[in-house]
Amino acid sequence: MLEIRALSKTYANGVHALAGVTIDVPRGMFGLLGPNGAGKSSLMRTLSTLQEADSGSATLSIPGEAAIDVLRDKDAVRRRLGYLPQDFGVYPKVSALDLLNHFAVLKGITQKGQRREVVEALLQQVNLWDARKRKLGTYSGGMRQRFGIAQALLGDPRLVIVDEPTAGLDPEERNRFLNLLAAIGENVAVILSTHIVEDVTDLCPNMAIMNKGQVLLTGKPSDAIDALQHQVWRKQVDVAELPTYEANHVVLSTRLVGGRPVIHVHSATDPGDGFVAVAPDLEDVYFQRLRLQSRAA
Repeated sequence: MLEIRALSKTYANGVHALAGVTIDVPRGMFGLLGPNGAGKSSLMRTLSTLQEADSGSATLSIPGEAAIDVLRDKDAVRRRLGYLPQDFGVYPKVSALDLLNHFAVLKGITQKGQRREVVEALLQQVNLWDARKRKLGTYSGGMRQRFGIAQALLGDPRLVIVDEPTAGLDPEERNRFLNLLAAIGENVAVILSTHIVEDVTDLCPNMAIMNKGQVLLTGKPSDAIDALQHQVWRKQVDVAELPTYEANHVVLSTRLVGGRPVIHVHSATDPGDGFVAVAPDLEDVYFQRLRLQSRAA
């Protein structure tokens, strides 16, 4: 369990990246959902000991071990943390086997036999064993992300953080990567930071929605979707009509179907005017929370 309480961070340029963030992260997959600039990466970097918070606390509790103060006991955090940042670079002329072996040494796995067993097991786990001797510069985007997860799992971490891991992956590589994360999440706490709603829908029994440094919602995706039942309405409109609908309704999303916009609106009662009730999904929840924040500002 990771307990985050009132975490705040303001950068030198005045940007309030984190504004009193409070979240509980249990074991398993936890989705951190929000648009670009929501503060997700700032939170991940703070939890990963890469930057200081201005105030607040974060405590990592591991069964059978003393609780770790994430903000102050950075060495202890790093020993129990696996981190795949958004921009994970590799040495293109080095093989996966050699670089993972190097990372294992840096992680403190110095005994040669043990290190070989760990490295080989991880390459098998992320399905890169057959490509272990290939140079990383020849890997596809999905293969590089799977290698990134392998290095994040060195040292048997209890908390794994992955920041926007599926951005830019094709559908097949995305599915393979998400299946890998789901398997990892059976044993440890995994924070999946993303702006892709489907990633959270597919994987995460618990989540938080963030925007502008604030937490807008925490809980189970299924509960959030249930709370919107009978409040989402759909209609196909003409492009010229969009401004009028946006002025008169809480428009959650707009997408083209057959070249014409289809809008989803949020309303506690039937808005009439040809709207049809639809079953909500997590995307509707996500946009509804963003719209509520915008209207309250």
